[in-house]
Amino acid sequence: MQTRIQADLLATPEGQRANRILRNCVHCGFCTATCPTYRLLGDELDSPRGRIYLIKQVLEGGEVSATTQGHLDRCLTCRSCETTCPSGVEYGHLVDIGRGLVERRVGRPAKERLVRWLLRVLLPYPERLRPLLRTGQFLRPLLPKALRSRIPIELSRNSDSAIAPRRHARRMLMLEGCVQSLIASGTNRSAQRIFDRLGIELVVAPEAGCCGAVSHHLNAPADAKAQIRRNIDAWWPEVQTGAEAIVMTASGCGAMVRDWGDLLRDDPDYADKAARISAMTRDAGEILHGELAGTEKDLFATGERPSVAFQNPCSLQHGQGVKGVIEDLLDRAGYPLRPVADAHLCCGSAGTYSLLQRDIADRLRDDKLRALQAGHPDVIATANLGCQHHLAGATAAPVVHWLELIERAMRPETGRE
Repeated sequence: MQTRIQADLLATPEGQRANRILRNCVHCGFCTATCPTYRLLGDELDSPRGRIYLIKQVLEGGEVSATTQGHLDRCLTCRSCETTCPSGVEYGHLVDIGRGLVERRVGRPAKERLVRWLLRVLLPYPERLRPLLRTGQFLRPLLPKALRSRIPIELSRNSDSAIAPRRHARRMLMLEGCVQSLIASGTNRSAQRIFDRLGIELVVAPEAGCCGAVSHHLNAPADAKAQIRRNIDAWWPEVQTGAEAIVMTASGCGAMVRDWGDLLRDDPDYADKAARISAMTRDAGEILHGELAGTEKDLFATGERPSVAFQNPCSLQHGQGVKGVIEDLLDRAGYPLRPVADAHLCCGSAGTYSLLQRDIADRLRDDKLRALQAGHPDVIATANLGCQHHLAGATAAPVVHWLELIERAMRPETGRE
């Protein structure tokens, strides 16, 4: 793609990077076939190719308006287009650059600014979010259906975090997560118990918090980088003393942490540390896929299992490139798997997207649920809290994290108090 980026922008790191990314695009349009918003809305400007043209126009000093911003806002950042692209266009990084530039030139109405600010100051902080959700639960029967479905029925209790961990020679770090620790802490407890059975201690650093994804995707890079640096500081002592890996139980967080090295590449104090942590980060499924090999007969109980339809989150299959791993683990644990059509398409959760773009998010969710339930599974499983909560709000079928299914299939451990 030919570019004529403004000289002042081309002199900046983001302008140079955008220029490199744009020049890889060959206009082929393969991305349009796998873009959820283009398939749903049928507008070229709501496809990756169309948004690339809009971003190019911004970089070249062309007209920018709230309409431009709207098309960029409607992107889920699911990165399905990256999986499809034969030229390796880093669309996710390009759209981040484009959104930032448009935000600075166009701004937002006061109501939008307030909503986005509230999301940034509430979601990453469980101690702030808990009382708000408690109030929402109390008022739940009086709320409109669309809002009611977004409030969790239950919150995790403090006792949910209580397990009897054992010390092991092998140690890995685990990110508790912000919202996940509040509404689905059982996922992390399952991970700790499974890894414990395999002789691996999952260590949680109390000072660690949000991975920075919420602020990053809401165009607040300074806040995101501050959260990233805080986590690096919290984890670094364990990294230096032999932690083998950093385990992610929420694939959205995993995709973000794997990007830390890129986001802090120009930070003289944190660039090397961020790159190392990104390189150490693995989804729990990637690690267990290797650790469980050959142990199935000893680890898993015999007996009938419920059938499962697995929803592979975009942050796992596109953001991290992990495909087929969780399905294989569930199969090895004895769960009958049901086929899922269009498994590459987003469920519409996409972090805060389901709150900011509710109509599109709900339509994508309904399409995904039809695909997941076509094979009449007993259970729907996923690998990301956002997807789990989004899907569960519109179906009576149980929607669980796959780690909980793996734990349920394990033989009871004897000889442990």
